[in-house]
Amino acid sequence: MARQVAFVTGASRGIGMACAVHLAGAGFDVALTARTVHEGEAREHSSTVQRSDTRPLPGSLTATAAAVRATGQEALVLPADLLDRASLGAAVARVQERWGGVDVLVNNGRYIGPGHMDRFVDTPIGLLDQHLEANVMAPLVLLRECLPGMVARGSGLVVNITSSVAWTDPPAPAGEGGWGLGYAMSKGALHRVAGLVQLELAGTGVVLVNVDPGFIATERMAQDMAAFGFDASAGAPPDVIGVVVAWLADGHAAEWAGGVVPGQQLCHDHGLLPGWPGPVANPV
Repeated sequence: MARQVAFVTGASRGIGMACAVHLAGAGFDVALTARTVHEGEAREHSSTVQRSDTRPLPGSLTATAAAVRATGQEALVLPADLLDRASLGAAVARVQERWGGVDVLVNNGRYIGPGHMDRFVDTPIGLLDQHLEANVMAPLVLLRECLPGMVARGSGLVVNITSSVAWTDPPAPAGEGGWGLGYAMSKGALHRVAGLVQLELAGTGVVLVNVDPGFIATERMAQDMAAFGFDASAGAPPDVIGVVVAWLADGHAAEWAGGVVPGQQLCHDHGLLPGWPGPVANPV
């Protein structure tokens, strides 16, 4: 059988790690990108300009790679930064050189840093640029790199992890249970990519979908977001979205082409994660 390859951004923890592991369980070798290579690395992850936070977050590419390999599939660790387009191009080139191409691209990673939970008047315009670069332009860079091979092979799947912030207003201002403009407008822009590009790719065998994860209890949500009004314990586990992405990659994506997959509801309706009680309320 031909090698099946998935490329996952933001794969050091959370939804990205879950997608990588479940795709491996579905028979994919997985290329893993993120900034954190080893456990304990200190990086800025404060959501506000008001203070810095460089405490290490749980998770790393090394840990995800070990989990992928434990399924019997291969893992390729590719440190990259969504704010560095050259690093993204180099990562895809490495996969193409070593494994021949990318069959499934999961645009999961996003901007992490100040401006996420700041009000507009307190957010430097440069931080809004960084939201757009990481959350919109970086996925487009990867899409441009991966699409030619998918079209040539007559098959491929692109999963953009979207968010309901793309089409709903928050219940409160940023920092008080709501979120900042940079996060919402950049997710809104990414959200429009699948539908428009899918029209251009009709008949090629390539499918683009948005996956709306809902409220997920990630490691960063647990460590960072209580101060901003979000209770991580109320979220669904990342595996919910991991199994959905693997299910889509296993031949079920076509009916969702160009559309939005309600991740938690689909997982529940199809019984993809035995023992999980079902969708949780979204804090919007």
